[in-house]
Amino acid sequence: MFTKLFGKPKQEASALATLDKLNETLEMLEKKDKVLQKKAAAEVEKAKEFTKAKNKRAAIQCLKRKRLYEQQIEQLGNFQLRIHDQMIMLEGAKATTETVDALRTGAAAMKAMQKATNIDDVDKTMDEINEQTENMKLIQEALSTPIGSAADFDEVFLLSILLGSFEVPIDELEAELEELEGAELEEQLLQPATTAPAAPVHVPAGRLPARVAPKRTAEEDELAALQAEMAL
Repeated sequence: MFTKLFGKPKQEASALATLDKLNETLEMLEKKDKVLQKKAAAEVEKAKEFTKAKNKRAAIQCLKRKRLYEQQIEQLGNFQLRIHDQMIMLEGAKATTETVDALRTGAAAMKAMQKATNIDDVDKTMDEINEQTENMKLIQEALSTPIGSAADFDEVFLLSILLGSFEVPIDELEAELEELEGAELEEQLLQPATTAPAAPVHVPAGRLPARVAPKRTAEEDELAALQAEMAL
């Protein structure tokens, strides 16, 4: 357990330390290469001077030293190439390791999540939800059910409709019709009476009919009596 916990940081630190060491070595080789380049150029200048002085032997010695420097420069160049290759490979391996570690971490997290959400637990949760839903439906139906005689009437009415035997008794219909007719007759009696217009009377020519005094209503008689009392 502790090896898994502390092994990865040590490996990462080791890779970083190796890269730092390679960078330092590369810088050292580059500095040494510059020094050898200067020494080789100095030997060339010396060979030119000895050639001018007609000192052929000294000029040849300078050229020999120049070639030795060039060989060292070439060897340093090979060392630099190897170090570059090593750095590239190490950086690639480091990137690969980090990628694998990230994938491993993701896989572990996915496994932990799947373990936390087991399929049996999911099925159990869905069953509980369905059970609670059914219970709520039953509660709502119980609250909406009528109580007492209304419940009996609804059950009989629903059963009659389902069996196709729902029929209203004739006696109830006739009683309801009589109530309607009685209400209509009462309404007609309460309305004020209206007198039909008198039919015209044909009288022979030369004779005038006797004028008939119009009948007065009880209200008009009472009004006339009141006017007479006021006149006295």
